[in-house]
Amino acid sequence: MMNSIIVGGLFVIVAYLLGSIPTGYLAGRYLKGIDIREYGSGGTGATNVLRSVGKEAAIAVLIIDLLKGAVAILLVKLFYYYASIEIVPASWQPWLIVVSALAALIGHSKSIWLQFTGGKSVATALGVLLVMNPLVALGTLSAFGIMLAISRIVSLSSITGAIAVNLIMILLHQPIPYLVFSAIAGIYVIIRHTSNIQRLMAGTEPKLGQTVPENN
Repeated sequence: MMNSIIVGGLFVIVAYLLGSIPTGYLAGRYLKGIDIREYGSGGTGATNVLRSVGKEAAIAVLIIDLLKGAVAILLVKLFYYYASIEIVPASWQPWLIVVSALAALIGHSKSIWLQFTGGKSVATALGVLLVMNPLVALGTLSAFGIMLAISRIVSLSSITGAIAVNLIMILLHQPIPYLVFSAIAGIYVIIRHTSNIQRLMAGTEPKLGQTVPENN
């Protein structure tokens, strides 16, 4: 049992460290010589990179942030697939996936390399969903895309996706651990958008392509 806990814990730590890779910060530092946390919304995600660094950098950050979540879950799945002996009980697999996924999300938004600051964890969460269940990921991305097309507001679209993922999980009869993940991750993403919600209510949230007040 102790070995199982140690191995499981290692996967969670690795997932957190993967999530902690400060992609947006590195893009700002190496491409423009800036600390992106001092510009725009103060976040390190692709949206703030788009505003503060440029389109190509934002696309690269988005892809890498997706991969951070996807790889964190793939490592757990590959371990169970290739392990010749049952080091960690098979019954732990869905829960280990969920805990590792949440660790990756927390790593992205509370990076150990950035004094526990970071982004909103939306792209990393989508990367998790792509491996967890591609249909859920597609449905969530569709909800995001529809709202973005209507509103042109990334934060509102992200919040819409955070709500939609829970409904899609239920409609597709996903296992309990995955439902727990979607509930916790959805709430976490919404909480990370608190300042955006305040601007939405005030009617001051910028649309895609517009600038955002500094450090809000």
